[in-house]
Amino acid sequence: MATKTEDPPLEAPSPTRIAAAETPKTALVSPVLVSATIIAGLYFGREIFIPIAIAVLLSFVLGPLVALLRRWHLPRVVAVGAAVVFTLGVVAALATLIGVQVAGLAGDVPRYRSTIERKVEGLRESPAAHLAAYVANIGRALHDAGNGDKAQKPDAETKSEKKRPEAKPEPNPEAKPARPQADPVLVEMRQAQPGPLETASTLLSPVMQPLATTGIVFVVLLFVLMQREDLRDRMIRLAGSSDLHRTTVAMDDAARRLSRYFVVQLALNTAFGLVVGIGLYLIGVPNPVLWGIVSAVMRFVPYIGAFLSALLPLALAAAVDPGWNMVIATAILFIVLEPLTGQIVEPMLYGHSTGLSPFAVLISALFWTWLWGPVGLLLSTPLTVCLVVLGRHIDKLEFLDVLFGNRAALTPVENFYQRILADDPEEAQEHAEQILQTCSLSAYYDDVVLKGLELAARDAARGVLTLDQKSDIRASVSELVDALAERDDRVPTPAASEFKPTGDAPAAATPDPDAIPPAWSQDGAVLCVAGRGFIDTPAATILAQLLAKRGLGTRIVSFGEVSRAKIADFDPGAARIVCIVSLAISGEPAHLRRLVDRLQRRMPDVPVVVGLWQADDDSAGRGSIPAAEHVSSLGSAVDTVLAHVGTKPERPILRVAAEA
Repeated sequence: MATKTEDPPLEAPSPTRIAAAETPKTALVSPVLVSATIIAGLYFGREIFIPIAIAVLLSFVLGPLVALLRRWHLPRVVAVGAAVVFTLGVVAALATLIGVQVAGLAGDVPRYRSTIERKVEGLRESPAAHLAAYVANIGRALHDAGNGDKAQKPDAETKSEKKRPEAKPEPNPEAKPARPQADPVLVEMRQAQPGPLETASTLLSPVMQPLATTGIVFVVLLFVLMQREDLRDRMIRLAGSSDLHRTTVAMDDAARRLSRYFVVQLALNTAFGLVVGIGLYLIGVPNPVLWGIVSAVMRFVPYIGAFLSALLPLALAAAVDPGWNMVIATAILFIVLEPLTGQIVEPMLYGHSTGLSPFAVLISALFWTWLWGPVGLLLSTPLTVCLVVLGRHIDKLEFLDVLFGNRAALTPVENFYQRILADDPEEAQEHAEQILQTCSLSAYYDDVVLKGLELAARDAARGVLTLDQKSDIRASVSELVDALAERDDRVPTPAASEFKPTGDAPAAATPDPDAIPPAWSQDGAVLCVAGRGFIDTPAATILAQLLAKRGLGTRIVSFGEVSRAKIADFDPGAARIVCIVSLAISGEPAHLRRLVDRLQRRMPDVPVVVGLWQADDDSAGRGSIPAAEHVSSLGSAVDTVLAHVGTKPERPILRVAAEA
């Protein structure tokens, strides 16, 4: 009789396993919920947040003025009050000036109607208009001809109905005569005259909302300037109070940068509006003061603000001038002035950009416009600049700098590795040309290429690279090295570039190839032996290229040529020194030790130099290799070989900054 076996009880999952399973979902859902809550709060609370945002931005603008008044030993209350009153006066004066200008423009509109009608009539009589009318007539004729072919003839029944005479109604003797209708009574409806309160409400309702918003802005601005230090301390507590020195320095630096940026931008846009107003006045466009103010305000809108501000002056110039000279002059004014301001003046005052990527400027404009309307469009760039500056100084907000900042998301090493991993040697060459504008070829190979190949060696050690990927990496590196074969190993003339070199010592000139002894200039004088790693051969090729640029004869030796089975048949030729290149991560010191033993037994009088570039910098492993010398960079390998030749080693070369 078979016995029934019971299933073993299920093991209860451990809390650690449950937490590990729930962590990815929680890590993904939590930021999404927080972001959605913040966006919803900003949208539904825009009536409150818009004045607060404007007040905070104005506080950055008025901060230097308050600090100046404080240096004059004025109390904080007096300094803040004077700055706020001054700002309020400027806003009131501009609002009054705009109102007067708009009222004058509205009164002159009927006077421009005849000029516009004459221009429209002139456009109708132009050759282009005649040509368009001729083409339209041809199209209309073709359309009528097509409709005539499809017309249907009336049938016989319809014709008979048309020919049948209509029967006249016979008079009814029993019908009563109709009574004459009375004249209608006119009723006039009159609306009661509005009282004083209703009249005041009708007149003030359009301006009540702007006045209320302005009042809230200045009240919040007053308190922000008064409680500036307290607000800063609270922001430090939120950002992280564990490192007060770092957080304080970061907050002060962010406030100083934002204040400088907003002040300079306000001054620049004001000057832009002033030049536009003067130019329109000289051209003869009416109300130049109004268009100067509009141009200054609209220039806060990224990319298209200045050109949008030119539409109304262009339309007015067309309405005033019977000809087209005023329109052309106005268009030239804006076309010349905006590129001059944006491409020359702005970089001279506060750098080449706002610190935002072009894509981030566009996305921020769309986002803030959707969130807060036209006011959001004007505030989009300043608000996003604030977020990016905070992201650069606060670790928890670093993602804002990565998403919206204009700094490179990847280091030069990561960029290089990504391009060769994606089998894109053309982009790798373009990236190399950019970096080589400010550094030597040796520095690029040492600080970018070899470190990128170390990343590839690390991935190969983890087993995440396929055979095809390894083959593509070797091919991309070989193509890059071939493309740079004609470039001199010199530091170029300093030029504007995003890649800034480090170090102060300039590179010495490349040694004259004629000064190299003949024994060292013949092929095979320097043997560049590659390790057994899949990227060691490209690395050996790079070393051979740098040595060849100095007039040394080189020969690249693969690992298979000096293996245990073939070392007895290996022909060293005219070798005078051996350089072993290896970028492997694990297990290499023991393997290199056996390789060095084989080479020393085969060539006992030839010194061996070992270059072991390991990502983990295992210096202890290097010491166990019985070589003549050990080097850790291509520059050191070149200097070591030149020392054996008898040539003075080169001075330190400029390095590529890791944060470039």
